[in-house]
Amino acid sequence: MADARQDTALAGDLHWYDLPDDEAHAAGVETAPAPARAAARRRPVGRAVRRVAVKSTAILLLLAAWEVLPRLGVVDRVFVPPLSENLVAWYDLLIGGQLPQHLEASLVRSLSGFGLAIVLTIPLGLLIGWYRPLADFLTPLLEVFRNTSAVALLPVFTLILGIGETTKIAFVLYACSWPILLNTISGVRTVEPLLIKSARSMGLGPARLFQKVILPAAVPTIFTGVRLAGAYSILVLLFAEMVGAKAGLGYLILDTQSSFRIPDMYAGIITISALGLLFNLLLVAVERRFSTWRTT
Repeated sequence: MADARQDTALAGDLHWYDLPDDEAHAAGVETAPAPARAAARRRPVGRAVRRVAVKSTAILLLLAAWEVLPRLGVVDRVFVPPLSENLVAWYDLLIGGQLPQHLEASLVRSLSGFGLAIVLTIPLGLLIGWYRPLADFLTPLLEVFRNTSAVALLPVFTLILGIGETTKIAFVLYACSWPILLNTISGVRTVEPLLIKSARSMGLGPARLFQKVILPAAVPTIFTGVRLAGAYSILVLLFAEMVGAKAGLGYLILDTQSSFRIPDMYAGIITISALGLLFNLLLVAVERRFSTWRTT
């Protein structure tokens, strides 16, 4: 009798969640029906679709208003053509090869200045944020230039460097440097003091402390500056391309506006908006990757 009870107890130790689905069925345990499992898998997809729909509503309403209001005469369609006419003009510029030419010129200038700003200003910001004597020496000079508009300095860049490609890239570099530099300095200085004290109590030297604590903690703030600089790299380039340029989206907008080709002008504006949005999404994806590295 004792042996029989022991065998029964051992048999009872095997639960349904220890078995694969087919073995669980064979053991007489019911699992969730296939339709229920499929519905559970569809729920995250449905929530994602609803989130996208909610976030896209305002944009869709704007596009609908852009199409309908000029046709109803609420706004003058000579100056604000319907969206469909602007998209037709955008397609004609694309097929004709003009839009790719201007887009390529703007991308080369924008990415060159933006890349140089990242390479030069992140190390400088880390040094200024980490070494107090260097910060005390450079802060007054930085305050002077950070409060000087980049657009106001465009004539200075033109006078010194001319009207060639160097001027445009240097102008983008200058405009992009400030958000990256200031956010890098802020990221280093605002690291949680308790983290620093804990790391020092464990015997980390200055170099290891900077590598293991300061830099990872400053990454989110640095990327905030990088994203701001990404937007600036496109916005300020438009001003540079309106002075002495023969190609670029800024030149396209100014040229079509002066020749009263209004749909082509809006086509250039739409291209800039789409380019800025894609650029921001790319930077967000890179930021998420680095943030994952930071947390692991």
